[in-house]
Amino acid sequence: MGRHAILYVILAVMAAALIHTASASYTVSGIKVNVTLNSNTTASVNESFEVIVSPQSVNQYLTSREALNLTLSRWQQIIGPELQRNIINPKAGSYDFRLLPGPIIQQYGKNISYVVLQYVVKNVTSLNQTAPRTFEYKFNTSVFNFANGANGQFLPPNTTLTLTIPQGAEIKSVYPLPDLPPYAFTNGYKNVTTVSWDSGEPLSKFTFDFVIKQSIGGEVTSFFSAVYGEAGIYSYLVIAIVILAIIFYIYLKVGAR
Repeated sequence: MGRHAILYVILAVMAAALIHTASASYTVSGIKVNVTLNSNTTASVNESFEVIVSPQSVNQYLTSREALNLTLSRWQQIIGPELQRNIINPKAGSYDFRLLPGPIIQQYGKNISYVVLQYVVKNVTSLNQTAPRTFEYKFNTSVFNFANGANGQFLPPNTTLTLTIPQGAEIKSVYPLPDLPPYAFTNGYKNVTTVSWDSGEPLSKFTFDFVIKQSIGGEVTSFFSAVYGEAGIYSYLVIAIVILAIIFYIYLKVGAR
């Protein structure tokens, strides 16, 4: 085979590869951002991206899914910039990040996959003790990383934001009014632990406050946990001294009668 023939074959292979790459396409058709707020001001985030995979992209997706070392930035190059973390805090950071590309399934005659991002973000809420055993939390809106418009951030099309408060917490104030559950504001969000907003919701004036009222037992537990956090193993010595002091005090009180 002559040099020209070899060159032609190489160019033909490269052209075929380029055509295949160009025909590969992905469409992010839905995003669900679930944020579970924790009492330590962190938030556990679970984002699910519904992705329509074109027939020409199926092999590329399956091959990429089997590659365990692909980063989020690499997946963004494959699927598109819509695949991003929508809750971030550059100042405080995040941890326990996981990217979970799901299998391709057939729905409505289309190839559908769900790509899940899971991670924990620090300082999503601020904490203020307003009374004995009463703690008020305020959502930090600077962690939002959604679409930007003329009036600030908003939820892009086909996107749902869901917030879940810690166990035992009570929602104090919310703006704008959640889409789900409907009419929850009429009874002051009593017994409501999860609220959601749908596409197009403006976030520029977003507020979300909740309160945790700690029991006496919880306060005692928190105290000893704080002592252990500061003193480590020596905290057991501190606790033993406190217990002995209480016993000695009771003994003196009984003996004085």
